[in-house]
Amino acid sequence: MLKFDIEKKNNLARVGVIHTPHGDIHTPAFVGAATRATVKALTMKEMRDLGSQAILANTYHLILRPGVDLIKEAGGLAEFSSWHGPTFTDSGGFQIFSLPDVKISEDGVKFKSHIDGSKFELTPESSMQAQWAIGADIHMAFDHLAKSESHEDMEIAMHRTHAWLDRCVAEHKRLKSDGPEQFLYAVVQGGTFLDLRAASAKYCASKEVDGFGIGGVFTADGMAEMLQTVNSILPENKPRHLLGMGQEPIDLFNGAENGCDTFDCVGPTRMARNGSLYTYDGRINIKNAKYAHDFTPLMEDCDCECCKNYTRAYLHHLFRTDEITAKVLASIHNEHFVVSVVDIIRESLLDDTFSEYKDAFLSRYYHK
Repeated sequence: MLKFDIEKKNNLARVGVIHTPHGDIHTPAFVGAATRATVKALTMKEMRDLGSQAILANTYHLILRPGVDLIKEAGGLAEFSSWHGPTFTDSGGFQIFSLPDVKISEDGVKFKSHIDGSKFELTPESSMQAQWAIGADIHMAFDHLAKSESHEDMEIAMHRTHAWLDRCVAEHKRLKSDGPEQFLYAVVQGGTFLDLRAASAKYCASKEVDGFGIGGVFTADGMAEMLQTVNSILPENKPRHLLGMGQEPIDLFNGAENGCDTFDCVGPTRMARNGSLYTYDGRINIKNAKYAHDFTPLMEDCDCECCKNYTRAYLHHLFRTDEITAKVLASIHNEHFVVSVVDIIRESLLDDTFSEYKDAFLSRYYHK
């Protein structure tokens, strides 16, 4: 069983430590989205330097390239990527179900590679086998994400997710019998419907898993209520990961306040590569002409490599001339920003100043 120590609780919010074979994760924590065993535009040293505690890779993408057998040959994800810290893999279900012409059955899915059109089949069992070969500390069960947001389609997808979870658990146990220490999270589905979310949380909570991913479709307005519903049902002694959320800072506050322990999202670095950069006063587009003669740091009170050494004018120049360095520096800043926001959320929960921090941060960021 994955060891998870809770240091402090405040209603659903909690501060804790997840103990993995590759190190501890102090929670709440933002996990770097290393989709293809790399966080785009950043080295693993830069990820460590900006404060990241863990990375999450995508099984679908790694099956396609470079192949899970090669990663296993290299010694697993941590060795292959030179991360050497805690690692997660998601099942790749979100990406697979976003592809055209996916053939879905009770057994699993058949799909074509978006790279060269080659054919693949993935089942709960083969998803577990692939994730064990990748060798991450924590795996996500293979789940069905409905393309339609109707209650009927969400319910069908939820029941299939539950059936697949049973098979994931069985295969995980089989692989665990003679393999290294790795852990499995069930994935709670149900979309925006609270009755389905409650049913999924109850089902997942009844299974022999090490933690929980909360995935699928959210609405910004309904997220807090959904998380309250789910996390009031899930057992307290197991960690919870909010999948694919963290582009908007309010999601991080809502997640931590309502019982989530870790988060991941490709949004911060994706926005960075397009010149959309976080500041405490909201996002700015550094490509705008008004920054051409702005010789101040991107953020005065930020200690990331970008803000300590470069000006807005320099960043503007790099983006306008399409220099690769622009994407690197911007990604360092945006990733550092979200990691730091969650780190301060953790500190504020420990010293009982969360409400004040949340109100001050969100009112300044969203100009309310």
